[in-house]
Amino acid sequence: MSASLAYDTAPTASPDGLLGPDELEAALRDIGARRYHNLHPFHHLLHGGKLDRDQVSAWALNRYYYQAMIPVKDASVLARMHDPELRRIWRQRIIDHDGEREGDGGIERWLRLTDGLGLPRDYVTSTRGVLPATRFAVEAYVHFVRERSLLEAIASSLTEMFSPTIISERVTGMLANYSFISKDTLSYFDKRLSQAPRDADFALDYVKRTATTRELQHAALGALSFKCNVLWTQLDALYFAYVEPRLPPPDAWTPGAERRP
Repeated sequence: MSASLAYDTAPTASPDGLLGPDELEAALRDIGARRYHNLHPFHHLLHGGKLDRDQVSAWALNRYYYQAMIPVKDASVLARMHDPELRRIWRQRIIDHDGEREGDGGIERWLRLTDGLGLPRDYVTSTRGVLPATRFAVEAYVHFVRERSLLEAIASSLTEMFSPTIISERVTGMLANYSFISKDTLSYFDKRLSQAPRDADFALDYVKRTATTRELQHAALGALSFKCNVLWTQLDALYFAYVEPRLPPPDAWTPGAERRP
């Protein structure tokens, strides 16, 4: 199940010529159909009610690090934009996660999930218990958007095209299968059902308008493959540490630890 953080550079359609906008979109969507992390065995266990409370807690704790770094990633993208109109649109992503004020935004809503699972908030926000592979994958993503082209940075966000499906599966499955999960603890996902498609539509339009050569199209496709690998790698690490063979590395959170009574 291991996945490299390397990424594909060849398009999946019309490899010998420039793709039209619709062909490019189809190639991008094909990457998601084959590589998005809703296909990972860990997610099948999570949504199917096959994990115990500690395993769900490990997922929520590690996913917090990804959620917390999204505004950092988006600020890096924003800093590279010279067009004020692009900046006005992109900065909404930061507001969505950080909120307009304390106690608001997506990160706060994610902490309601870890609160509901009994994890002390100061422990979660310290990220001390995060798996090394989670930290490595998330930071690789932040470095990617800082160092690669603006087109690649924006294209890497296109996993949002596929997120409404996984959100629906996640919310429905977790509410049906876990007595310790409630609609309130899953409130993060309510707003993402509208935010993610809005953001994906903008990014997809940008990529289709900007990737006008074979080289640029290859770069955009490679960026999306890379992002899929970032998400897949995080689940590989969770599976190894908390499902099979259950070998969390030193200093990572261990089941039963740092739990409120």
